[in-house]
Amino acid sequence: MFSRSLLLLQLLIFIGISISGCFGGSEKPKVPKKLTVGVVNYGQTKLSQQQYNRFKTYLSTKTQSVVDIEPTYNELRAIRQIRSRNWDMVFAPPGLAAIAIGKKRYEAIFSMAEVSSVQTPLIIVRDDSPIQKISDLANKTIALGQKGSAAGYYVPLYDLFGLTLKEINFASTPKKLMELISQGTVDAGAISKKNFERYRQVKPKTNFRIIHEGRYIPSGVVLLAPTVERNREQQIRRAMEQAPAHITADAGYVPSATIPNYKQFIKLVEKVRPLEQRVEETPAVLLYPTESTAANE
Repeated sequence: MFSRSLLLLQLLIFIGISISGCFGGSEKPKVPKKLTVGVVNYGQTKLSQQQYNRFKTYLSTKTQSVVDIEPTYNELRAIRQIRSRNWDMVFAPPGLAAIAIGKKRYEAIFSMAEVSSVQTPLIIVRDDSPIQKISDLANKTIALGQKGSAAGYYVPLYDLFGLTLKEINFASTPKKLMELISQGTVDAGAISKKNFERYRQVKPKTNFRIIHEGRYIPSGVVLLAPTVERNREQQIRRAMEQAPAHITADAGYVPSATIPNYKQFIKLVEKVRPLEQRVEETPAVLLYPTESTAANE
């Protein structure tokens, strides 16, 4: 009886060891989660990759994630990525942030805290243009930025409300917009003060003049998608809060800065949305559809 019990025990031990040997070594290592970070950088994809290299390495290490930086050269492409929630994190300029927060439930976690004056939206003309003020743009051609741009699209449309424009052209980048004005293709263009200062030396050399300054625009923000898990969100926040100064400077966010309130700016964007069906028309009558119909009767 004892020998049978011993034999059974040995058999069970052998089976246990065999199973352990078969399955213990075949356990797959955990695959790091991917974190896709969207960046808007006007036509400078290579520069964006270089600029965010140290941030990418740092965040990968701290969160044990595969961080992928995905630059896009204008807000229109960025809107598509946000609508499909392909981006887990976004370094978002103001217009894009308003859409992502207001419609797609992205959450602002850090301010990009630029000096407020550089976010001022401008309408500019060539210095030799007879146009002096915004009302002089009636029946003229103007260039706007892509949909999603705060200074190049939403704020100027709000300020141009009530005018009938000969035509509205759309420039893929601020540099292209200034070239259109320089070449005389359009009479005026809408651009942020920051980009105006950056691209004003377009070729051939042209002198430009500001005819209108728009309202204050909040600073850009770093956003997280609603699809990011809560524990992971806290891990990302903590890592970015504790990042060294050279990392935050590279990425362009300020951990200590107050996150701007976007409620009023989101309301402005919502007021402009009914005008969007008018911007493709020639002429472009910038009235709400019912008002435009009444004016033509």
